[in-house]
Amino acid sequence: MAKHVFLTGPPGIGKTTLIQKATEALKSSGIPIDGFYTEEVRDSGRRIGFDVVTLSGRRGILSRVGSVSSTERHEYRVGQYVVDLVSFEHLVLPVLRKVDLGSDAGKKVCVIDEIGKMELFSQSFIQAVRQTLTGSGTMILGTIPIPKGKPLGLVEEIRSRKDIKVFTITKENRDTLLEDIVTTVQNCRK
Repeated sequence: MAKHVFLTGPPGIGKTTLIQKATEALKSSGIPIDGFYTEEVRDSGRRIGFDVVTLSGRRGILSRVGSVSSTERHEYRVGQYVVDLVSFEHLVLPVLRKVDLGSDAGKKVCVIDEIGKMELFSQSFIQAVRQTLTGSGTMILGTIPIPKGKPLGLVEEIRSRKDIKVFTITKENRDTLLEDIVTTVQNCRK
C-alpha cells in the first residue's frame, strides 16, 4: 500500500500544474495540506530563474541566472542557474517541520515540488524529506525528475521505496491523470 505519491516526467511536461490542480481538489475536499511548489521566473519572455512558493502564499528565490544577491561564500550551480540556498531553506524548512506537527483525522498532505538537483544542495532539506517519508503523520505529494545523467541520491532512494506510488507524466496522459492522483492521495491518507 502506497504511503506517498510522486509525479515524474521531463521538464516542462506539466508536473507542477498537476500538483497545483491536485492541491486545489484536495483542499476543497477538506484535506489538511501544506507545502510548496516551484515556479519559473521570466523576464521579457526569457526564463531567468525559479522561485519557491508556499501554499500559504509566501515566495522566495530558489535560483537565478548568473548570481544571487545573498552573501553566500559558496556558489551552488545547476547549469546557468545559481541556487540561493539561504532563501530556499528559510522558506521551505519551517513548512516541512510544521507539517509533521499535529495530525487531524487522517494524514496531513505535504506538497514538495520538487525534489531535484537545486533543492538537493540543502542537507537540511534532505533530512527533513527523509523524516517526513518515514514519519507516520504526513504523506507527501511530490515531484521528482526523470533519471538523467548522474543519479540523485534522495531521488533514487524515493524511486526504490516500496511505499511510493509514482505517476510518470507524458503529453498523452497529463490531461487525464488528475482524478487518479487525487484518489491515490486520498487512499494514502487512510
